Amino acid sequence: MMIRDELPPTEALDQPPDAPPGLMARFRNYFLTGLIVAGPVAITMYLTWWFVTWVDNLVRPFVPIAYRPETYLPFGLPGSGLIVAVIALTLLGFLAANLIGRTLVDLGERLLGRMPVVRAIYRGLKQVFETLFSGKGSSFRRVGLVEFPSPGMWSIVLISQSPSVSIAAKLPGQEEHISVFLPCAPNPTTGFFFYVPKSKIVEVDMSTEDAATLIMSAGVVQPGSDPQKRNAALAGMANAARAAHSSELQPSPAKVD
Repeated sequence: MMIRDELPPTEALDQPPDAPPGLMARFRNYFLTGLIVAGPVAITMYLTWWFVTWVDNLVRPFVPIAYRPETYLPFGLPGSGLIVAVIALTLLGFLAANLIGRTLVDLGERLLGRMPVVRAIYRGLKQVFETLFSGKGSSFRRVGLVEFPSPGMWSIVLISQSPSVSIAAKLPGQEEHISVFLPCAPNPTTGFFFYVPKSKIVEVDMSTEDAATLIMSAGVVQPGSDPQKRNAALAGMANAARAAHSSELQPSPAKVD
Protein backbone atom coordinates (compact mmCIF):
# COMPACT_ATOMS: atom_id res chain seq x y z
CA MET A 1 0.00 0.00 0.00
CA MET A 2 1.30 3.44 -0.97
CA ILE A 3 1.30 6.27 1.52
CA ARG A 4 -0.56 9.44 0.52
CA ASP A 5 2.62 11.52 0.66
CA GLU A 6 4.31 9.13 -1.79
CA LEU A 7 1.68 9.55 -4.50
CA PRO A 8 3.04 11.17 -7.69
CA PRO A 9 2.16 14.83 -8.18
CA THR A 10 -0.86 15.48 -10.35
CA GLU A 11 0.00 19.05 -11.42
CA ALA A 12 1.54 17.92 -14.69
CA LEU A 13 -1.43 15.65 -15.39
CA ASP A 14 -3.89 18.48 -14.84
CA GLN A 15 -2.27 20.72 -17.50
CA PRO A 16 -3.84 20.25 -20.93
CA PRO A 17 -1.49 19.71 -23.86
CA ASP A 18 -0.70 22.67 -26.11
CA ALA A 19 -3.30 23.01 -28.80
CA PRO A 20 -2.01 22.81 -32.35
CA PRO A 21 -1.96 26.12 -34.23
CA GLY A 22 -5.12 26.91 -36.12
CA LEU A 23 -5.51 27.28 -39.84
CA MET A 24 -5.18 31.07 -39.79
CA ALA A 25 -2.06 30.94 -37.59
CA ARG A 26 -0.35 28.50 -39.94
CA PHE A 27 -1.42 30.57 -42.95
CA ARG A 28 0.05 33.67 -41.34
CA ASN A 29 3.35 31.95 -40.54
CA TYR A 30 3.67 30.56 -44.06
CA PHE A 31 2.85 33.96 -45.54
CA LEU A 32 5.51 35.73 -43.42
CA THR A 33 8.09 33.09 -44.34
CA GLY A 34 7.29 33.46 -48.04
CA LEU A 35 7.48 37.24 -47.73
CA ILE A 36 10.91 37.04 -46.09
CA VAL A 37 12.18 34.73 -48.84
CA ALA A 38 10.65 36.53 -51.85
CA GLY A 39 10.85 40.14 -50.64
CA PRO A 40 14.63 40.69 -51.00
CA VAL A 41 14.68 38.86 -54.34
CA ALA A 42 11.83 40.96 -55.74
CA ILE A 43 13.31 44.25 -54.55
CA THR A 44 16.75 43.34 -55.94
CA MET A 45 15.27 42.42 -59.32
CA TYR A 46 13.20 45.62 -59.38
CA LEU A 47 16.20 47.84 -58.61
CA THR A 48 18.32 46.05 -61.21
CA TRP A 49 15.60 46.42 -63.85
CA TRP A 50 15.17 50.10 -62.95
CA PHE A 51 18.90 50.75 -63.32
CA VAL A 52 19.13 48.95 -66.67
CA THR A 53 16.07 50.80 -68.01
CA TRP A 54 17.42 54.14 -66.78
CA VAL A 55 20.74 53.60 -68.53
CA ASP A 56 18.99 52.44 -71.71
CA ASN A 57 16.81 55.55 -71.83
CA LEU A 58 19.86 57.72 -71.16
CA VAL A 59 22.06 56.18 -73.88
CA ARG A 60 19.47 55.39 -76.57
CA PRO A 61 19.20 58.99 -77.95
CA PHE A 62 22.95 58.98 -78.68
CA VAL A 63 22.84 55.70 -80.64
CA PRO A 64 21.93 56.00 -84.33
CA ILE A 65 18.72 54.32 -85.36
CA ALA A 66 20.58 51.99 -87.71
CA TYR A 67 22.53 50.52 -84.77
CA ARG A 68 19.61 50.02 -82.40
CA PRO A 69 18.45 46.41 -81.84
CA GLU A 70 14.76 47.34 -82.03
CA THR A 71 15.32 48.43 -85.64
CA TYR A 72 15.86 44.81 -86.68
CA LEU A 73 13.90 43.02 -83.95
CA PRO A 74 10.16 43.17 -83.27
CA PHE A 75 10.91 44.02 -79.64
CA GLY A 76 13.40 46.06 -77.67
CA LEU A 77 16.50 44.47 -76.17
CA PRO A 78 16.87 45.46 -72.49
CA GLY A 79 20.46 46.16 -71.49
CA SER A 80 21.69 47.23 -74.92
CA GLY A 81 22.18 50.78 -73.68
CA LEU A 82 24.09 49.51 -70.65
CA ILE A 83 26.44 47.55 -72.92
CA VAL A 84 27.01 50.63 -75.08
CA ALA A 85 27.70 52.73 -71.95
CA VAL A 86 30.25 50.22 -70.63
CA ILE A 87 32.06 50.07 -73.98
CA ALA A 88 32.02 53.87 -74.34
CA LEU A 89 33.40 54.43 -70.83
CA THR A 90 36.11 51.82 -71.42
CA LEU A 91 37.16 53.51 -74.67
CA LEU A 92 37.12 56.88 -72.94
CA GLY A 93 39.41 55.56 -70.21
CA PHE A 94 41.72 54.07 -72.85
CA LEU A 95 41.94 57.38 -74.71
CA ALA A 96 42.42 59.36 -71.48
CA ALA A 97 45.39 57.15 -70.57
CA ASN A 98 47.26 58.17 -73.75
CA LEU A 99 49.21 61.36 -74.28
CA ILE A 100 46.60 62.93 -76.55
CA GLY A 101 43.81 61.98 -74.20
CA ARG A 102 45.58 63.41 -71.16
CA THR A 103 46.17 66.65 -73.07
CA LEU A 104 42.47 66.95 -73.91
CA VAL A 105 41.46 66.16 -70.32
CA ASP A 106 43.85 68.81 -68.98
CA LEU A 107 42.47 71.33 -71.47
CA GLY A 108 38.91 70.58 -70.40
CA GLU A 109 39.82 70.85 -66.70
CA ARG A 110 41.44 74.23 -67.28
CA LEU A 111 38.30 75.46 -69.02
CA LEU A 112 36.12 74.23 -66.14
CA GLY A 113 38.55 75.75 -63.63
CA ARG A 114 37.78 79.23 -64.96
CA MET A 115 34.05 78.95 -64.27
CA PRO A 116 33.31 80.16 -60.71
CA VAL A 117 30.34 77.92 -59.80
CA VAL A 118 31.09 74.95 -62.04
CA ARG A 119 34.70 74.84 -60.80
CA ALA A 120 33.77 74.04 -57.19
CA ILE A 121 31.19 71.41 -58.22
CA TYR A 122 33.57 69.70 -60.65
CA ARG A 123 36.52 69.57 -58.25
CA GLY A 124 34.40 68.18 -55.43
CA LEU A 125 32.82 65.49 -57.61
CA LYS A 126 36.18 64.57 -59.11
CA GLN A 127 37.74 64.04 -55.69
CA VAL A 128 34.80 61.88 -54.61
CA PHE A 129 34.94 59.70 -57.74
CA GLU A 130 38.72 59.34 -57.55
CA THR A 131 38.49 58.28 -53.91
CA LEU A 132 35.69 55.77 -54.45
CA PHE A 133 36.67 54.20 -57.78
CA SER A 134 40.41 54.60 -58.13
CA GLY A 135 41.12 51.68 -55.77
CA LYS A 136 43.97 53.58 -54.12
CA GLY A 137 42.09 55.12 -51.22
CA SER A 138 41.14 53.46 -47.96
CA SER A 139 37.83 55.24 -47.41
CA PHE A 140 34.96 53.15 -46.05
CA ARG A 141 36.95 49.91 -46.24
CA ARG A 142 37.27 49.51 -42.49
CA VAL A 143 34.62 49.23 -39.82
CA GLY A 144 34.98 50.30 -36.23
CA LEU A 145 33.18 51.02 -32.96
CA VAL A 146 32.91 54.46 -31.37
CA GLU A 147 31.48 55.26 -27.94
CA PHE A 148 28.43 57.22 -29.07
CA PRO A 149 25.96 58.80 -28.20
CA SER A 150 26.89 58.45 -24.49
CA PRO A 151 29.51 56.59 -22.44
CA GLY A 152 28.88 52.85 -22.42
CA MET A 153 26.95 52.91 -25.72
CA TRP A 154 28.84 51.82 -28.85
CA SER A 155 27.92 52.54 -32.46
CA ILE A 156 29.10 51.09 -35.77
CA VAL A 157 31.13 53.57 -37.86
CA LEU A 158 32.80 53.44 -41.26
CA ILE A 159 36.39 54.62 -41.04
CA SER A 160 37.46 57.12 -43.69
CA GLN A 161 40.71 59.04 -44.09
CA SER A 162 42.72 61.39 -41.91
CA PRO A 163 41.72 65.07 -41.97
CA SER A 164 43.60 67.54 -44.09
CA VAL A 165 46.48 69.53 -42.68
CA SER A 166 44.41 72.69 -42.25
CA ILE A 167 41.66 70.87 -40.34
CA ALA A 168 44.08 68.76 -38.27
CA ALA A 169 45.82 71.94 -37.11
CA LYS A 170 42.55 73.26 -35.66
CA LEU A 171 41.57 70.06 -33.82
CA PRO A 172 42.37 70.14 -30.08
CA GLY A 173 45.10 67.97 -28.62
CA GLN A 174 48.18 66.40 -30.13
CA GLU A 175 46.63 63.02 -30.93
CA GLU A 176 45.92 61.97 -34.50
CA HIS A 177 42.27 62.17 -35.56
CA ILE A 178 40.35 60.04 -38.06
CA SER A 179 37.23 61.00 -39.99
CA VAL A 180 34.38 58.51 -39.56
CA PHE A 181 30.84 58.18 -40.83
CA LEU A 182 28.13 56.87 -38.50
CA PRO A 183 25.19 55.46 -40.52
CA CYS A 184 21.68 55.60 -39.13
CA ALA A 185 19.29 52.66 -38.98
CA PRO A 186 17.45 51.55 -41.02
CA ASN A 187 18.72 53.86 -43.79
CA PRO A 188 22.54 53.69 -43.83
CA THR A 189 22.81 56.42 -46.48
CA THR A 190 22.08 59.04 -43.80
CA GLY A 191 24.04 59.59 -40.63
CA PHE A 192 26.68 61.70 -38.92
CA PHE A 193 30.19 62.63 -40.04
CA PHE A 194 32.73 63.68 -37.44
CA TYR A 195 36.40 63.53 -36.46
CA VAL A 196 37.39 61.31 -33.54
CA PRO A 197 40.78 60.58 -31.94
CA LYS A 198 42.39 57.46 -33.31
CA SER A 199 42.67 55.89 -29.86
CA LYS A 200 38.90 56.13 -29.39
CA ILE A 201 38.16 53.86 -32.38
CA VAL A 202 37.96 50.10 -31.91
CA GLU A 203 38.40 48.39 -35.27
CA VAL A 204 36.38 45.23 -35.88
CA ASP A 205 36.93 42.45 -38.40
CA MET A 206 33.82 43.14 -40.50
CA SER A 207 33.22 44.12 -44.09
CA THR A 208 31.32 47.26 -45.02
CA GLU A 209 28.57 45.10 -46.59
CA ASP A 210 28.05 43.21 -43.32
CA ALA A 211 28.02 46.50 -41.40
CA ALA A 212 25.36 47.94 -43.73
CA THR A 213 23.25 44.79 -43.37
CA LEU A 214 23.60 44.92 -39.58
CA ILE A 215 22.46 48.55 -39.51
CA MET A 216 19.57 48.11 -41.97
CA SER A 217 18.21 45.14 -39.99
CA ALA A 218 18.57 47.00 -36.66
CA GLY A 219 20.78 44.22 -35.30
CA VAL A 220 18.51 41.33 -36.29
CA VAL A 221 20.84 40.02 -39.02
CA GLN A 222 24.23 39.49 -37.41
CA PRO A 223 27.37 38.94 -39.54
CA GLY A 224 28.19 35.28 -40.08
CA SER A 225 24.84 34.00 -38.87
CA ASP A 226 23.04 31.08 -40.47
CA PRO A 227 20.54 32.16 -43.19
CA GLN A 228 17.84 29.95 -41.67
CA LYS A 229 18.42 31.50 -38.27
CA ARG A 230 18.26 34.96 -39.79
CA ASN A 231 14.93 34.19 -41.45
CA ALA A 232 13.65 32.72 -38.20
CA ALA A 233 14.74 35.84 -36.32
CA LEU A 234 12.95 38.10 -38.80
CA ALA A 235 9.81 35.95 -38.57
CA GLY A 236 10.00 35.96 -34.79
CA MET A 237 10.33 39.74 -34.75
CA ALA A 238 7.26 40.06 -37.00
CA ASN A 239 5.27 37.65 -34.81
CA ALA A 240 6.29 39.51 -31.65
CA ALA A 241 5.19 42.82 -33.15
CA ARG A 242 1.90 41.26 -34.22
CA ALA A 243 1.32 39.77 -30.77
CA ALA A 244 2.09 43.08 -29.05
CA HIS A 245 -0.27 44.89 -31.39
CA SER A 246 -3.09 42.39 -30.84
CA SER A 247 -2.65 42.47 -27.06
CA GLU A 248 -3.04 46.23 -27.08
CA LEU A 249 -6.35 45.91 -28.93
CA GLN A 250 -7.81 43.30 -26.57
CA PRO A 251 -9.84 44.76 -23.66
CA SER A 252 -8.51 44.16 -20.19
CA PRO A 253 -10.65 41.91 -17.92
CA ALA A 254 -12.86 43.67 -15.47
CA LYS A 255 -11.85 43.59 -11.81
CA VAL A 256 -14.26 41.85 -9.41
CA ASP A 257 -14.21 43.06 -5.83
